[in-house]
Amino acid sequence: MTRPVLLVAGGSRGIGAAIAKLAGASGYDVAVNYRNNEKAAQEVVAAVNAAGGQALAIKGDMGDEGDIERVFKAAETLGSITHFVHSSGITGNASRLDAVSAATVREVLDVNTFGAIWCLRAALLRMSTKNDGKGGAIVMITSMAATIGGAGEYTWYAAAKGAVNTLVVGAAREVAKEGVRINGVSPGLIDTEIHAPGRLERVTPFIPMGRPGSAGEVAQTVMFLLSDAASYITGSIINVSGAR
Repeated sequence: MTRPVLLVAGGSRGIGAAIAKLAGASGYDVAVNYRNNEKAAQEVVAAVNAAGGQALAIKGDMGDEGDIERVFKAAETLGSITHFVHSSGITGNASRLDAVSAATVREVLDVNTFGAIWCLRAALLRMSTKNDGKGGAIVMITSMAATIGGAGEYTWYAAAKGAVNTLVVGAAREVAKEGVRINGVSPGLIDTEIHAPGRLERVTPFIPMGRPGSAGEVAQTVMFLLSDAASYITGSIINVSGAR
């Protein structure tokens, strides 16, 4: 049988890498997008290959419209894209809103919001039955920051991810009869390298479960939403946040 093909934008590290590895172990062929860290991306590729899948690493800036189109085309060397996960994200340095630079805000919006829009558009142009695609499933990684606001740290990042939440709901309704399901996963405090030194320890006491989550726990949720077990779920945002 033909294996489904998953493209993970931002798949070389953290949550994206955990998703790509779990997908490979679950019967997917996987295209792993990365921006700078080729070594990390190749390690993910090796893990997918070891699990019996095919994989390739594709360099590209998910804040650049031209790069996004090139990455999608390169991923199609594995076959028609049937699943897509957008896991690219940057925060910029933590500060209050009145101390952040315009350059930081623009860069964060380019990757987290505009990049998400362009990626989702590229996926739908390939997957929607209206566009002669075969359907499939998409998961956009958002953030609990969109709900709690990111005060004192990343309000601009929270706003960027809030836009992704809205995008999930609207786009899912547009293509609900076109064979494509679109959902979001909203992680809370997850133990990955995205955090500044000391932040995990500082924020953990505010988590009702008393601990950070793991990238693997987020990946399990994503894989459920990509699977046929979630066939009647679309336009939803699922929190993976330890009740925060």
